Amino acid sequence: MGKRDEIVIDDPENPEWTAKDFARAKPSHEIPELAAVLRRGRPPLPEDARKQRVTIYLDRDLVERLKQDGKGWQTRANALLRKAAGL
Repeated sequence: MGKRDEIVIDDPENPEWTAKDFARAKPSHEIPELAAVLRRGRPPLPEDARKQRVTIYLDRDLVERLKQDGKGWQTRANALLRKAAGL
């Protein structure tokens, strides 16, 4: 099979769209039930449960140590700070 060869699969449950189909199609955000199903990612957290973005300067060796354990180092740093603050 060459690069330009097409594989055509005839699926009666999913026919090829016609010009009429495209003309009456709507974006998913115009159909609330569909938009809710297609929404990606996690649902938003309540305002009081959201994290706050801050800029903090830490010693280089501390950041390197936190990153040694791999992905999720910022979450672990947050847990360590909460523990140190008695929260």
